[in-house]
Amino acid sequence: QVQLVESGGGLVQPGDSLSLSCTASARTFTSYAIGWFRRPPGQEREFVAAISTAGTKKSHAPSVKGRFTISRDNAKNTVYLQMTSLKPEDTAVYYCAARRTVTGVYYTTENEYGSWGQGTQVTVSS
Repeated sequence: QVQLVESGGGLVQPGDSLSLSCTASARTFTSYAIGWFRRPPGQEREFVAAISTAGTKKSHAPSVKGRFTISRDNAKNTVYLQMTSLKPEDTAVYYCAARRTVTGVYYTTENEYGSWGQGTQVTVSS
């Protein structure tokens, strides 16, 4: 089981940018696909973005496409979520998740992931 720690959340204004990090404990980090999910206040957790083990394949939810970018640095055991043009509706607790898998695969539903971080709060408000 891999341990995940998210960081980088905070309070920002609409239109601002923010970068989240997800750092993993696994020595075989390159064997894990990583996903970002978020839970807006009073709502279900939803998919945000996912990336394959080597970072060659990515997916972004339609609501964030063009504004958010997922990337990874396997040398640092870290996956990033760069968020730009933030909107109040992006307010949520953001979670990263991991699943051990083969090269070239990513997952977009939460029940496909076995390891989760504790989450980091992102609040977009003027």
